[in-house]
Amino acid sequence: MLRDLLLFAVSTGAHKFYIILLYFPVALKRMLNFNVPPVKNSTGEPVWKVLIYDRFGQDIISPLLSVKELRDMGITLHLLLHSDRDPIPDVPAIYFVMPTEENIDRMCQDLRNQLYESYYLNFISAISRSKLEDIANAAIGANAVTQVAKVFDQYLNFITLEDDMFVLCNQNKELVSYRAINRPDITDTEMETIMDTIVDSLFCFFVTLGAIPIIRCSRGTAAEMVAVKLDKKLRENLRDARNSLFTGDTLGAGQFSFQRPLLVLVDRNIDLATPLHHTWTYQALVHDDFHLNRVNLEESTGTESIPAGARPKKKNKKSYDLTASDKFWQKHKGSPFPEVAESVQQELESYRAQEDEVKRLKSIMGIEGEDEGAISMLSDNTAKLTSAVSSLPELLEKKRLIDLHTNVATAVLEHIKARKLDVYFEYEEKIMSKSTLDKSLLDMISDPDAGTPEDKMRLFLIYYISSTQAPSEIDLEQYKKALTDAGCNLAPLNYIKQWKAFTKMASAPTSYGNTTPKPLGLFSRVMNTGSQFVMEGVKNLVLKQQNLPVTRILDNLMEMKSNPETDDYRYFDPKMLRGMFVVGGGNYIEYQNLIDYIKGKQGKHVLYGCSELFNATQFIKQLSQLGQK
Repeated sequence: MLRDLLLFAVSTGAHKFYIILLYFPVALKRMLNFNVPPVKNSTGEPVWKVLIYDRFGQDIISPLLSVKELRDMGITLHLLLHSDRDPIPDVPAIYFVMPTEENIDRMCQDLRNQLYESYYLNFISAISRSKLEDIANAAIGANAVTQVAKVFDQYLNFITLEDDMFVLCNQNKELVSYRAINRPDITDTEMETIMDTIVDSLFCFFVTLGAIPIIRCSRGTAAEMVAVKLDKKLRENLRDARNSLFTGDTLGAGQFSFQRPLLVLVDRNIDLATPLHHTWTYQALVHDDFHLNRVNLEESTGTESIPAGARPKKKNKKSYDLTASDKFWQKHKGSPFPEVAESVQQELESYRAQEDEVKRLKSIMGIEGEDEGAISMLSDNTAKLTSAVSSLPELLEKKRLIDLHTNVATAVLEHIKARKLDVYFEYEEKIMSKSTLDKSLLDMISDPDAGTPEDKMRLFLIYYISSTQAPSEIDLEQYKKALTDAGCNLAPLNYIKQWKAFTKMASAPTSYGNTTPKPLGLFSRVMNTGSQFVMEGVKNLVLKQQNLPVTRILDNLMEMKSNPETDDYRYFDPKMLRGMFVVGGGNYIEYQNLIDYIKGKQGKHVLYGCSELFNATQFIKQLSQLGQK
């Protein structure tokens, strides 16, 4: 059976690789400036225009460019292609859409309705000749040929979430999900469609990167199927030197003259435990409410008691963007949560000290009296106050970020306390590292105060996957009864049993290391009176560095180590005449593990990509759907 993949891309000579990462937003900015480098007109203002995108285009742009950045580039309106739009006949329009039949029909309708002054048509993936002819016929019929200024294939069919992380798609992501690839009733035609979708996005990624990768993949899996198709597509493009997308004016041209990136394609099924693991890092904890770099939280409108018979008050929904411009997020997103809580408290105290200093200076500036001491004090502090006032915008931005992360971290803390996530994290780490357990698994499952039914199921699945020997039927029935009594849906377990039997694995495919998180004493600052975070009852656990399976595979291939895990991986070089990415789901735990690993590899960089980015809730739902069949 063809299985799911993990994909991540790495550079073996990354002293120049980081430069390429800047090109993803640059590619969008160039497109939004009519596909030429941004240049302001004689008045010093950008050219005003309208941006028309579909849902795919919206997902690609939103994590990279804020509304303010769009406005600074002259985008006065950004509208969905299939929304009701009024004519704006004196403004150019930039389209950024997938070349689907439905989208082409709507664009032709816009031409016939003469909605805009001129049309700059940008397609996320390459448009076919037949669809291009449809647009040409519509332009001729509407007498609008001269208004179609440019038509571009942008090859941007992927979503960049971080400088070193991307996903293939958000819309229709179930098409390339783990469940879709592992359905027992999937047909060859459906599998071909899935593979073609993945390959198209990967091809776009490397066109934007401006580099031909060396491809390594595991044998006998969907990873190999993707590798063969991608190798063929790259070689076909290279064969036509005059029209090759990897020569001439490409964004990354020349950056990989001597060092080429390595693309590693691995099967998701090498490690099903990590996606289910309760995590302890800030970004991964936030991922329960995280979507395309935006976190959505619910906050109660009040704490007053609710009269009998009255409806409970609605909760306010708040959204926060966690982007590259957020320095606190960039510094602490991969940190253990206790460190984050302490850092938020330190930032808050630092801000209050600066605020108090401004208030003190303002008070001194209002001093009365003519004596020399007062005048001298006034003179000495005038410069300080002037400096404080000039730094006011920076201070206000600092306050905004403190408020943002106080709210987000408080919501995370509530989840940790309500579900005892620190206990689950520590217990699962011990299971995966084969350490001694201080509490029986049955006791954990049966504890009514420890977590949700889903938390208990995730814990048991990790135990089942990681066990050297499967539990006996008697023990398994006992566990199943405890899980059922706890309100768990057993469908995910049904699938994992089938998966383990199919792969004939008596233990986890690979080990997870032999270290467990070290508990520390009480928090140094966040336990203090007046702290924003009341951490009593929450363990202060420090992560121990260990390489997860995908990181070890990457290390073996990048460092060219001989290892049974990777010795049989196939090798493809599209530049030769002969003929890392996660397909079906990635997670922030593996991403952070790769980032931590590469920090110790001077001159090298890693990119982690996946067809979809799921959290444990979304993944266990897919396992449940597979288990029901």
